[in-house]
Amino acid sequence: MDFFVFISEQWLLVSLLVALVYALAITERIKAGKPASAHEATRLINSDGALVVDLRDRSDYTAGHIVDALHIPHGEIEKRIGELAPYKEKTLILADKIGQHAGPVGRQLKKAGYTVRRLEGGMSEWSNQKLPLVKG
Repeated sequence: MDFFVFISEQWLLVSLLVALVYALAITERIKAGKPASAHEATRLINSDGALVVDLRDRSDYTAGHIVDALHIPHGEIEKRIGELAPYKEKTLILADKIGQHAGPVGRQLKKAGYTVRRLEGGMSEWSNQKLPLVKG
């Protein structure tokens, strides 16, 4: 009961807090690379020559991945970041299972100077939209 009384009396402070939390969330999302829908990712791949970096485990990758995706599991990105050097001028689209690892990897790659986008919804969204996958 006291909580609701506080909110009603201090609505300006509560509103300011909500706005600041929202701004922080947006800023952190952008630091990790803007999200790209499956259709936007397709456009980036086809017209701009973007490279998909698949961050999933080997078993998930072999079960189905985007054509020409480079497989670097999220746990190995630090020691394998050199493999991305030839693609420094291209946009990297980070794809993981459902979006849980693309953020931290995106921040790391942006700090290293790469242009990064995150596949919105990860590979599960790509599959749900019945977009093509390559097995193996």
